[in-house]
Amino acid sequence: MKFVVTGGAGFIGSNLVDYLVEEGHEVEVIDNFSSGKKENCNSNVIYHRIDLSDEKNFPNIKNVLSNVDGVFHLAAFPRVQESIDNPLIFEKNNTLSTVNILKACSDVGVKRLVYSSSSSAYGNTVSLPSKETDPIDPISPYAMQKYYGEVCCRMFSQVYNIETVSLRYFNVYGERQSLDGAYALVMCVFAKQRLNNLPLTIRGDGNQRRDFTHVRDIARANLLAMTSTKVGQGDVINIGNNDNRSVNDIARMMGGKTVNIDPVVEPRETLADNTKAKNLLGWEPRIIIEDWVPKYKKDLGIKD
Repeated sequence: MKFVVTGGAGFIGSNLVDYLVEEGHEVEVIDNFSSGKKENCNSNVIYHRIDLSDEKNFPNIKNVLSNVDGVFHLAAFPRVQESIDNPLIFEKNNTLSTVNILKACSDVGVKRLVYSSSSSAYGNTVSLPSKETDPIDPISPYAMQKYYGEVCCRMFSQVYNIETVSLRYFNVYGERQSLDGAYALVMCVFAKQRLNNLPLTIRGDGNQRRDFTHVRDIARANLLAMTSTKVGQGDVINIGNNDNRSVNDIARMMGGKTVNIDPVVEPRETLADNTKAKNLLGWEPRIIIEDWVPKYKKDLGIKD
């Protein structure tokens, strides 16, 4: 099959591209390279440098989508704190990009779009694990925009007759994760600090917990969502381990001295109920963080 991946030069997108190529699919990528990296690019894939949020590019977007079986929409500015600092920039990029790609899919007859959403839509959840039917309470512009993308997908399925599936990712980690920038995962921050012989900075008390999900499991969930006959009408599905770790746990895995610093705006805990993913996609996580961190440290040259 032939697929287009938006944001396919980024952390998650490039891992998905590689997985699709490994599975024998033809792939093209749309990316404006605002955060995507050339070193993430797959030599067997065609890349189109296009800004999805600019309506002037709409004809070019439709040209790329011609004769495509499905689209994986991952393109977004994914930084929570920066979305708080610059909500208008994030609104334009994250919201308009989603509407534009959905409309382009509808115009050229793409059958299905799989949308990358976020568990941040739940906000500070009252009950755990989080179920797809739980109340939505985004506490950042980024989280709000990701949830609005789900609403757009559901509406396009109802009005424009395009199949859509929204996957709510829980704290994705893995190969190609960035050690730099505001979006760096806590383990990446810790890794960089270890490499520079600095203490690990733990925000708040470190008891905040995250349902860490490996990027390879995320990629597999995307392809299952694209091919499953049980979904397609705006379904929203959690993609997480149903298992979480505290920041203090991650610090112990990384090793080294620690220091506590001021907290930031973030959910206290994330934990996915992944029953729906099991039932509708046949998906279950295969990689756990305790098995992955030692290899990650070895690859970076971090010694215990």
